[in-house]
Amino acid sequence: MREVLTGLAERRLVDVAEARFAEEPVLVLNGPRTVGKSTLLGQLAARLGRPVIDCDDPATRSAVRADPGRFVESAEPVLIDEYQHVPELLDAIKAQLNRDLRPGRYVLAGSTRYAAIPAAAEALTGRVDIIPVLPLTQGEIDGIRETFVARLLDGDGLAGPPREAAAATRDEYARRSTAGGMPVALRRPPGPSRSRWFANYVDLVVDKDVMDISRVRQREMLPRLLGQLAARSGQVLNITPVAGAIGLERSTAENYIKLLEAVFLIHRLPAWGTTLGSRVVKHPKVHVVDSGVMAWLLNLTPQKIAQAAPSTLTEYGHLLETFTVGEILKQASWSDAPVAAGYFRTESGDEVDLVLERDDGQVIAFEIKAGTRVSGDDLRGLRLLKDRLGPRLEEAVVLYTGEYAYRNDGWIQITPLSQLWTKSVAFRSL
Repeated sequence: MREVLTGLAERRLVDVAEARFAEEPVLVLNGPRTVGKSTLLGQLAARLGRPVIDCDDPATRSAVRADPGRFVESAEPVLIDEYQHVPELLDAIKAQLNRDLRPGRYVLAGSTRYAAIPAAAEALTGRVDIIPVLPLTQGEIDGIRETFVARLLDGDGLAGPPREAAAATRDEYARRSTAGGMPVALRRPPGPSRSRWFANYVDLVVDKDVMDISRVRQREMLPRLLGQLAARSGQVLNITPVAGAIGLERSTAENYIKLLEAVFLIHRLPAWGTTLGSRVVKHPKVHVVDSGVMAWLLNLTPQKIAQAAPSTLTEYGHLLETFTVGEILKQASWSDAPVAAGYFRTESGDEVDLVLERDDGQVIAFEIKAGTRVSGDDLRGLRLLKDRLGPRLEEAVVLYTGEYAYRNDGWIQITPLSQLWTKSVAFRSL
């Protein structure tokens, strides 16, 4: 892994966006601030031979707000960055689509979740395809074209050429998970410079993006709430103790959590399989969107992790789960077919960390372990899920920090976590 990102990382989403734009009238690139949406939009604009209308620029924003219709009236593709600053654009686009609904008309990029903009739900329902632009994957950072999740979703399995790719070291896992995938942060060296960037980033998103959505009364509580959520990342979200820990009313905390989710600081992973029995947990899990932001909020560094204090290792386990779930969901976002994501947990505590369901109903299940060994107890959630799903459970994968890839019971595939972004391996049966 490179300590500092140099140059422009090649985004897999460029090809995905171009292909989708050929089929959809409106494409929305949605993701965190500074994640690379503008770069992606610029690359798409270059392919289409069209300029970008940047609503983050005050002068441009003022002109667009004064006459949004003029900016969207075009037979050629129209590309607009940070469209959420001028929500009136959506009504103007709707009027254009009422007259001409052909594919390839508009690409919008924004740092606020599309569903959080009231005008969006009313204006473009059924006419828009939303592509999440998430932090860089480890493969994009390293210049490797990952196929791990694609092979599972395509039904090709994980068996590959008869060679073993070297597993990452413990130190490398710690460095990758604490660095995250925000391009600007990765261009700074680890240490104080990168930490300052994370601090400024959180302040900017709270002071600008959150306040653009809602003028919250207790702005100073938002970073404290975010810190509480980071400490619970990878765990079932129970709002009452989160609110109580910082002296917020539960209803206020719920509203503030929605705002933090709207600006891509956190996301909620829904409970999956709630129809599989009455004793299945129905509350979502919470995850910080970028593991680098989470590590900064928790003051986790590779050096601190290496000291192996029990409390630090517990936090690191949650960090590694958030990091891994993020990597899988990023790769899943490249899929052309719809993929539903969630987690499975029973009231007795049996759990599967991530479940992907294809549109044909087939399921791929992931369990994530920070340790270098996998015990029988670690497989209880997967076995329970197989009992309930039968042949619908197409693949069961355990990702861990050990060295070897092997199959357990002939159907559970245990593999080093680093295989998410390195070459495929041949599995041995145990």
